[in-house]
Amino acid sequence: MSLTAIDSQITAPLLTDPATAALFQDAAVIHSMLEVEGALALAEADCGLIPEEAGTAIWAASAKTTIEPAALAAGTTKDGVPVPALVAALRKAVGDPHGQFVHWGATSQDIADTGLVLRLRKALDLHEAGLRKLASSLAGLAEAHRQTPLAARTRMQQATPTSFGLKAAVWLCAVLRHLDRLPAIRERLLVLSFGGASGNLAALGGKAMDVEAALARRLKLASATAPWHTVRDSLIDYANWLALVTGTLGKIGTDIILLAQNEVAEVRPGSGGGSSTMPNKVNPVAAELLVALARQNATLISSMHQASLQDHERSGAAWTLEWLTLPQMVIGTGAALAHGAAMISELTVNADQMRANIDASNGLLLAEAASFALAEQMPRPEAQALVKEACKTAVSEKRHLFDVLSETTGTSVDWEALKDPARHMGASDAMIDRVLESYQHFKG
Repeated sequence: MSLTAIDSQITAPLLTDPATAALFQDAAVIHSMLEVEGALALAEADCGLIPEEAGTAIWAASAKTTIEPAALAAGTTKDGVPVPALVAALRKAVGDPHGQFVHWGATSQDIADTGLVLRLRKALDLHEAGLRKLASSLAGLAEAHRQTPLAARTRMQQATPTSFGLKAAVWLCAVLRHLDRLPAIRERLLVLSFGGASGNLAALGGKAMDVEAALARRLKLASATAPWHTVRDSLIDYANWLALVTGTLGKIGTDIILLAQNEVAEVRPGSGGGSSTMPNKVNPVAAELLVALARQNATLISSMHQASLQDHERSGAAWTLEWLTLPQMVIGTGAALAHGAAMISELTVNADQMRANIDASNGLLLAEAASFALAEQMPRPEAQALVKEACKTAVSEKRHLFDVLSETTGTSVDWEALKDPARHMGASDAMIDRVLESYQHFKG
């Protein structure tokens, strides 16, 4: 029986990305903690704190020992953390006389937190690759459709013509900002957690800082300036980034859902999904998932901020809250990136329908352009008033706004030429150029 949708054999393929989800499976969690224990033994042997033979034996055992998750269950239930049971199992695997040196001077949180960081490093690599794949598809859309007129919508109503290429470029610009944030996220997140019982490595005596540096080198992590057992801002900063990424994907998904409605039909997001009873339905499943996963992360991020309220030098309650929250956020982000990249790469753009929807407004989308054209020959307030009255007439008589204005204003404006929506896309082209220039920086 599955307790959550991301664990279910039925829904997990829909709601997770296998590569990201694998990082939070029990086997991966255990492997990462054993990796830290093995590296710790070698670091302590490097510094002469434990015998060299002990370091080698512990490292070898940590690399080849398999600990079944069920073997840690009872200990985790008793201790509230799996590390004591894992240490006991590793000591048994190492045997005498070297087993006594396993976990020398460390505390459970050192092992669990550092193991988490090692797995999050892999998650960051996966998510960066997903963002880059998505960026490539969006850049292609922006370039291909820079001259494709589209009805912009503000407050769910048609506004003025814009370029579909610019819409894609706006999506791309947010994706590039997430990539731009990544180096700082990595710098703050990929940091060793190593403080011992109370954060001061007292058990390691005068060699504490040397061991810390050696362990950081072996794991290819930065050393922390000070222990972060109960100061979790870097982890929460990362979680915020996850919520930002899925928020952008949710925005894209929302736009695609609206553009794909039957009455709009300006895009088609891949093959879509079917209905159990209506053969005509093609549901935008991928786009809907992006919205759902964005909302999930927007909700879960509050739990991560709640987990920042930690007491003194160790907090079992806040730490446990992270376990309940962060994996879902990371896995959800992986799923959103996979679905988003696939959806955009398969997106069909119906430029003819975009133009038809603009034309169906009978020129109302061009009302702003009309008022500025008239403002060249009269005060703008007067021009706006004329256009507003003409809009009413165009709606009531079902005529094109510019035909009404041509009859009522008596000006020399070339209304026929102004009917082309491509003339009213403003600085879209230049804006697309700027975004694509930024993209080249990340592409290179």
